[in-house]
Amino acid sequence: MTPGESLKVGIDVSPLLQTRAGTARYVRGLLAHLDLGQLSFGGAGRVATLARDAWWYPVVLPRAARGLDVLHCPTFRGPFRSPVPLVVTVLDLAVLRHPGTFNQWTRRYSRLAVPRVARAARRIIAISEFTRRELVELLHVPEEKIRVVPVGVGETFSAEGPLAEGEYVLAVGTLEPRKNLARIEEAARRAGMKLRVAGATGWGGIHADGWLGEVSDDELARLYRGAACLVYASLYEGFGIPVLEAMACGTPVVTSAGGATEETAGGAAVLVDPRDPSAIAAGIESAVARRDELRRLGLERARAFGWAEIAAKTWAVYEEAAG
Repeated sequence: MTPGESLKVGIDVSPLLQTRAGTARYVRGLLAHLDLGQLSFGGAGRVATLARDAWWYPVVLPRAARGLDVLHCPTFRGPFRSPVPLVVTVLDLAVLRHPGTFNQWTRRYSRLAVPRVARAARRIIAISEFTRRELVELLHVPEEKIRVVPVGVGETFSAEGPLAEGEYVLAVGTLEPRKNLARIEEAARRAGMKLRVAGATGWGGIHADGWLGEVSDDELARLYRGAACLVYASLYEGFGIPVLEAMACGTPVVTSAGGATEETAGGAAVLVDPRDPSAIAAGIESAVARRDELRRLGLERARAFGWAEIAAKTWAVYEEAAG
């Protein structure tokens, strides 16, 4: 039975038209476990994105939400005013913390919109304690308005199943500046390992050796299982879904110290300075040497992020907002 069946909740699923990465994983995870009305507008591409930002979120979506008990926007793109209680999920605030890594429209729009959407929300879901702190520091959101509910790991990502062949380390993510791929490439060379990169094209003129393009989840799980380790030495994240996916596949993880991915890893990964290729290379060597230990720790850590429990916690936030 769906928690709180009497509550009528709608969710903006427009992000599913734009990406298969973190936001899409979050939305699909909730839809698989909660009975939510789906609201969306437009298609893929830049023109559709501009139309959503300029028309759908500030004008059309508030009208479409009338009659709901709660409206959930799974990113900080949402109405500036809402006729019904609004819940907003903030995956990260990279666009405010590192605006230079985004295109001009996203920088300008976010500077205007994000503070207004945060004020309009009755509850804000932060996907990590790190993101909660960013909300307080950068947007001055009252702490009592924020609830921390993480992202889950999909059932596709498990230790059982086929694995890709070859000797390689894996990087996962959209080709964009925050992913730190140039340093990861250099680190892989220093460690004497080939690098494979799975992810969509992005922005910022980023290219990567060993780029495989965007792959299906089944293929991504195969790549995780076959990798000597995942290297997720991003410069800034709000959570780090690939860290959990790799752990669920039994793959050792090397990730950045001092941010959200360290929190997500929970002591089950090798932590490195993402700005130092030699440190990342040493992390790769350590992860390979500690493979059995990190596999055990990672599998245990990933089990704490089941979607059923996360969906139930999210519904509790809806109930708070509606009340």
